[in-house]
Amino acid sequence: MSIKDRMSGNEAIATAMRQINPDVFAMFPITPSTEIPQYFAQYVADGQADTEFITVESEHSSLSACMGAEAAGCRAVTATSSAGLSYMNEILYVVASARLPVVMAVATRALTGPININHDYSDSMAERDSGFIQIYSENNQEAYDNYLQAHRIGEHPDVRLPVMICEEGFITSHALENILLEEDDAVKKFVGEYHPENYLLNREAPLAVGPYGVSSYYMEARVAQAEAMKAAKRVILEVAEDFERTFGRHYSFFEEYRMGDAEIALVLMGSSAGTARESVDELREQGVKCGLIKVRVFRPFPAEELAAALQNCKAVAVLDKSEGFSANGGPLYAETAAGCVNMDKRPKLVDIVYGLGGRDFTVEQGIRVLRRLEKIAATGETGPVYTHMGQRDLREEVQ
Repeated sequence: MSIKDRMSGNEAIATAMRQINPDVFAMFPITPSTEIPQYFAQYVADGQADTEFITVESEHSSLSACMGAEAAGCRAVTATSSAGLSYMNEILYVVASARLPVVMAVATRALTGPININHDYSDSMAERDSGFIQIYSENNQEAYDNYLQAHRIGEHPDVRLPVMICEEGFITSHALENILLEEDDAVKKFVGEYHPENYLLNREAPLAVGPYGVSSYYMEARVAQAEAMKAAKRVILEVAEDFERTFGRHYSFFEEYRMGDAEIALVLMGSSAGTARESVDELREQGVKCGLIKVRVFRPFPAEELAAALQNCKAVAVLDKSEGFSANGGPLYAETAAGCVNMDKRPKLVDIVYGLGGRDFTVEQGIRVLRRLEKIAATGETGPVYTHMGQRDLREEVQ
């Protein structure tokens, strides 16, 4: 039976970790993820978890320790944010290419510069092609639920890839919300034990981890990784279905809101979806056929499924809370546009970069974007495809 509680996203993730009781937690603190290892260290001190809790000298070292633990056959976890995630960059690629299912909690935060400790997705998006599965959370409940599913996904024999569970720095990481927790025994049964097929301490089957990949073998290894990421789509849905059977809460690649007859739509991620729903509801009351899609799984990206969900729309705005510096828009837009490019009937697409460094996103802004989509749907003219919203600037925003 679910247990009603109230806690922050950081505590919710730390609670999920305690319930799973991993073999190793290697940590180095960085705002705003620091509370996760703080909570977990207390669980270990109080005897609520028997995890080997390792304090190291840097984020690079924390992921390196997790890699060694996973290679030895252990279930290993860590947490980080912003520059800490960037400092792990080298090891992110090594862990993924070694097919070691480390699970990492990321309290997403803006990258320097200038220095900023508030939320956007620039840190996690900078590592989107590292080989990690990436799952994003709208609220504290999703942060908890996503974490409970992460080990099942990453450790699946057809996947064996590391997983990044992303919450939003200070928005979900520190804000208190009502939440449903599951009983410890039920969580342990759902997640199961980790039984790696290959590991360094198995004397019967010696192996190398992270060997030099000469040109005769490197590409095959990369293709195997790519196939594993494709397989992860199926596994993510299978785990979500079992999660719903077990705990009653539904998850998929993305969540559709009022999309049944929508002619215009927003595509976005995370906590902004709550604000955007209010914008959609307000215009729905005025007879506007609008909806939204909140993307949960960014890697592997559900391109075909998202394109199918948008196929009846005339105009779509993708909202990116990360600047891609491509001069063409942000990463969510690039993936969405790529998914729609071969559709026989596809919507007009525009990209709006917003919310950088913790800048607010309001219901009024959501309505303004939807009103712009109405004009695009009526005229077929997109105007500027790539714009910013919410910045202080002498230029007028596109209306």
